[in-house]
Amino acid sequence: MIVSRRFVCGLIAVAAFTGGSAVAPVAVAAESQQVGVASSVTDWVQRWAMSDPRALVRAAAWRVLLAEDPDAASAEFFASGYTYAKNLAASHKEFYADFCQRVLDTHTREYSPEVYAAARFAVNSPDDVAREQFANGGFEAAQQRDSAVREKKGEQAKAVVETDRAVVRNLAVNDPGAQVRASAAFAVRAGATDRDLVDFFADGWAFGSRLDLDRFREQSGDNEVEWRAPLPQLTGDAQAAEKTARETPAGPGRESAKSAAVRAWQSVAEYTTQARVYWDDAHRRAGEQTANWGRVHATATATGGPNWSAMITPARSAETEWRTETGFAQDQGTYWAGIRQQAIDGEQRVRAL
Repeated sequence: MIVSRRFVCGLIAVAAFTGGSAVAPVAVAAESQQVGVASSVTDWVQRWAMSDPRALVRAAAWRVLLAEDPDAASAEFFASGYTYAKNLAASHKEFYADFCQRVLDTHTREYSPEVYAAARFAVNSPDDVAREQFANGGFEAAQQRDSAVREKKGEQAKAVVETDRAVVRNLAVNDPGAQVRASAAFAVRAGATDRDLVDFFADGWAFGSRLDLDRFREQSGDNEVEWRAPLPQLTGDAQAAEKTARETPAGPGRESAKSAAVRAWQSVAEYTTQARVYWDDAHRRAGEQTANWGRVHATATATGGPNWSAMITPARSAETEWRTETGFAQDQGTYWAGIRQQAIDGEQRVRAL
């Protein structure tokens, strides 16, 4: 795919998270005795419907939520439908459509009119070829036209001060988002000019921010689908082992059954470790992003001018989105802590037999 160098890392990252061949979904049983599973799974489907960066995944999730039995449909979608939808979304046709929409969402008519117009045309075109062409060269060409116009006018370049360069140099090293760091690093690389810095403020910063948010959402969804898959079997085995221990007459046989049940519940508790650690870190990272974008919004609003003004709306939006992610990450951490506590309680019940 031909795109400007500023966004190569971001596009590769997004492609990596949506890669894979499509596999038809397989119906699975929705039964589970885990604490809070039904509502939590439905919460995930609602999340995908509202905020997944892939249009096809959003549409598939909405169909699930509108089903006659949304809880059962959600369980099935979580088990297999999500993976099927995300793999379809990785096809060239869907990938190009999502890419064009992402560009349209992050480039404004005011600051990047050529990119905005070209992206809007691609998004609204009935021809898939138009979207493919935009992704494979059209986007870069429109960027260059916008950049040339900004350079000719000179207003934004004249407004650049050393403080702005220092801010971007700091972002290149310390920003919480990998894609923003990459975009900032390109803007202040050896040999970079004021034009590169102006381009970063005009659209590179906002686009990198969106890529970071999309990657966070996709990664968390992929992880959760993978981690929850073995839970019904693990908890079912532990419950069965506990039942066997209860029904075994007192004596050596019962002690052996109790030991097996204790190990089974311990396995459940240990299994939650990876997810609990991940969501604790995700909660921290989302909180950092929320605070970061709050600071950016405050600075952009207070500074104003032809460069910083371009970041006022994107920063406010990013702060809101990341605040939502912070709350969601906390909820998922609570879910996995609940599964662990369920396992601890099960172990204690068995030991008390």
